[in-house]
Amino acid sequence: MDPLKASMSVSGSALALQSLRMRVISENIANAEVAPIKPGDEPYQRKYVSFASMVDRSSNVTSVRLDKIGSFGDEFRLVSNPGHMAADENGMVKMPKVDMFMEMADMRETIRSYEANLQSMKRARAMISMAIDMMKG
Repeated sequence: MDPLKASMSVSGSALALQSLRMRVISENIANAEVAPIKPGDEPYQRKYVSFASMVDRSSNVTSVRLDKIGSFGDEFRLVSNPGHMAADENGMVKMPKVDMFMEMADMRETIRSYEANLQSMKRARAMISMAIDMMKG
């Protein structure tokens, strides 16, 4: 694989994964204040996206792939709300443990990474166009 195609391939896979990461972060933010419906139900569990390196042996190009989408299963916060239908006998409701500042920081990091990969892809495309133009004469 030539270097420009490899660059486009790596940037493309990174764009797809950063887009997935943005969706997961958005889901965390959307469910930050969603309470369970009835007592004993578990609240929404904050999710995260894990990436892993992947090496293409034939082209010796390292790219990124999805490792897993996981959740922090045992993390929640207790909120006093005795009138809520999901309140326990002490009037406490289990709520998702989503830190909005952390989610926003993760979103900013993801957006920056997405933009960097997009710029890389645009530059590779521009180089390919210039090479084609030079071949035309």
